[in-house]
Amino acid sequence: MFEITHMTSRRQFLALMGATAVSAGIALSGEGASRAFAAGSTLSGNVTVVGSTALQPLAEAAAEQFMAENAGVQVTVQGGGSGQGITQIAAGSVQVGNSDVYAEEKLDNPDDAKKLTDNKVCVVGMGPVVNPDVTVTDIKMEDLAGIFTGAITNWKDLGGNDEPIVVINRASGSGTRATFEGVVLKGVEVPASFTPQEQDSSGTVLQMVAQTPGAISYLAFSYIDDSVKAPSIDGVAPTEDNVATNAWKIWAYEHMYTQATPDDATKAYIDYMLSDAVQGNLVEQSGYIPISKMKVEKDAKGNVTDLDGEAKGSSTADASAAGDKKAGK
Repeated sequence: MFEITHMTSRRQFLALMGATAVSAGIALSGEGASRAFAAGSTLSGNVTVVGSTALQPLAEAAAEQFMAENAGVQVTVQGGGSGQGITQIAAGSVQVGNSDVYAEEKLDNPDDAKKLTDNKVCVVGMGPVVNPDVTVTDIKMEDLAGIFTGAITNWKDLGGNDEPIVVINRASGSGTRATFEGVVLKGVEVPASFTPQEQDSSGTVLQMVAQTPGAISYLAFSYIDDSVKAPSIDGVAPTEDNVATNAWKIWAYEHMYTQATPDDATKAYIDYMLSDAVQGNLVEQSGYIPISKMKVEKDAKGNVTDLDGEAKGSSTADASAAGDKKAGK
């Protein structure tokens, strides 16, 4: 069984970062990471950040460091899911909308995304997690789809113990769910009779999988710790190196959307997210992947291309994306 053991828990990470000295002002090279940040003692304002719980640990840790350098700015980071983040930033009710998916995938009118600025701050790998009592160490992608459509209901059918599979899903507004289903289900319709429990929070999912015999769900790498197991898929381990090459296909950009012309405090916070203080330290320490390390890129339709221009196919079916939007995911 492959286990992701190098990542600290969210609570441990936030405590560690609270004691980390802030370094800023070093510009990075690469997409989404070329801005320098300079602390401003006269900067003031309130920045409300809402959305993806997969990105929440990094956004919170960065906010703590940012506010330590800018006492006049209050940054409040909340979860709620990618759908909430996109909806609220599009409505202008928050300053930053965090999302695991492109705004075009969430908005009823995809053209409304053109009114927003997309700041890609990092990449996050995502994958299935199971209770420690589950003995299955590798799952075929087609079998994973069978689990999450209710076709496979016992671990013995996958070579494990005779034990019911307890599926724990994310809520419909979750970007993690949209990413996972887009890659794993690829547009396959889930029967109406299959109604697994749903949870709004990644933290709650982690706790429930760890405590529920036979349980399976999915999480961003940034949440996975040694309280659960992370099986491989088709023999490919859930590692950051495999994400970088698209060998591990369940991954997403972490977007921080702002208005086209954000206020000074919001712009400073976003610039800080893209500065070396975050990109060179917090990103990897918290289990995310700097965009500069990616060897592929993915568009809003899920089409993956090598950065040298070679097409790698689509990891997300267009039908799935359309279905997610219709369902309000």
